Amino acid sequence: MDPELEAFLPLLPREDMSDAVAARRMYAELAATRPAPDTTDMEIEDRTVPADPDVPVRVYRPHGAQGAVVWLHGGGRIMGDLNTEHPWASRLAALSGAVVVSVEYRLAPEHRFPAALDDAYAVLTWTAEHAAGLGIDPERIAVGGHSAGGSLAAAVALRARDQQGPPIRFQLLNEASLDDREETWSRRNFTDTPWATRDNVAASWRHYLGSAPATPYAAPSRATDLSGLPPAYIATAELCPNRDEDIAYALRLLQAGVSVELHQWPGTFHGSQAILSAEVSQRQMTGLTAALRRALAG
Repeated sequence: MDPELEAFLPLLPREDMSDAVAARRMYAELAATRPAPDTTDMEIEDRTVPADPDVPVRVYRPHGAQGAVVWLHGGGRIMGDLNTEHPWASRLAALSGAVVVSVEYRLAPEHRFPAALDDAYAVLTWTAEHAAGLGIDPERIAVGGHSAGGSLAAAVALRARDQQGPPIRFQLLNEASLDDREETWSRRNFTDTPWATRDNVAASWRHYLGSAPATPYAAPSRATDLSGLPPAYIATAELCPNRDEDIAYALRLLQAGVSVELHQWPGTFHGSQAILSAEVSQRQMTGLTAALRRALAG
């Protein structure tokens, strides 16, 4: 493990995703301890996207932005909201120069699949329809997310392709949770890694799916046809249960003719980017935001 990250391990709380309510409380408390980001060079506005039900979003608009990313937070599909994601979303907007539309999608287990996906897709459609009001080019819209949010972003890209929905320029999948099955080496062997353990990942999928079988829109790794999807930036953490399913997804995208930039970050663990002082975290954020900037510029 990267020494700068390892130094923080004694300070990290142990998550138990089997209890969604307790996990949410701890997640919110931890998010509240993060330093407030500098948002002086952007406009921030809370909006409501009309849907069934309506979806709260927070729009981060840096000066001079031409493109946008519909951003989906992490939290195992059971945790997270606009406030817990505020530090990440504002940093993403500042460093990429893109409008960030942060989505407060419905959470499991109260709202199982496809509630979160329906919310995310409604926000994509709204963003495309309101591009002029957002000051962006409707041809320069990306989807992205971290962990569970990365899974939702991949699912949105699949659904938009299948339903001839709004054109998506790019998909940004950071440590995404793409597969409900426990078949990869990293899922079977990383039983006690920081933040994301095998048991927590499994609990997250149980909350999300209930007793329903997984479809490709729930678990994008199950999709048999990945052709015609947007170019992707896929980043993985070395000590993360999701690592191998993300690498496999990247390879399958490449084999389907989709352009992919794949980064495997050595010495990192799931969510370690939150340790902002670590040099590797800074390189991760620089790589991710630079990829988004490039994708939306041309």
